[in-house]
Amino acid sequence: MKKQSFPKQERIVSQKLIDELFTSGQSHSLTAFPLRAVFLSGAAQLQLLLSVPKRRFKHAVDRNRVKRQLREAFRKNKQLLADALPDGQAVALAFIWMSDRHASSAVVEQRVASILKRIASTITVNQ
Repeated sequence: MKKQSFPKQERIVSQKLIDELFTSGQSHSLTAFPLRAVFLSGAAQLQLLLSVPKRRFKHAVDRNRVKRQLREAFRKNKQLLADALPDGQAVALAFIWMSDRHASSAVVEQRVASILKRIASTITVNQ
């Protein structure tokens, strides 16, 4: 059994990669309310960006709670995507929170798993 973790190298910190993810015509988008996922295949490794807009939650404690839920759900379910990817291929992925209400951790995890499965099937179909 592999260790479930979310190391720093799995976080998107490069402004160049963020710009490519959101402005290039190569990226795709999926929605599973309250999440929207934007992904770009062909990245160097599986990387994640989390965005909880201030427009949705005014207080930082609320934004941080949602980001913590998203990180945990991704950490638990990233194998769904990693196992489906061909060798040497990875995905840059951004989760954007679209609701102005909190969701339970179980709902967040279910939505994240759903999105990861859909991304895996999209990528394997395009290969």
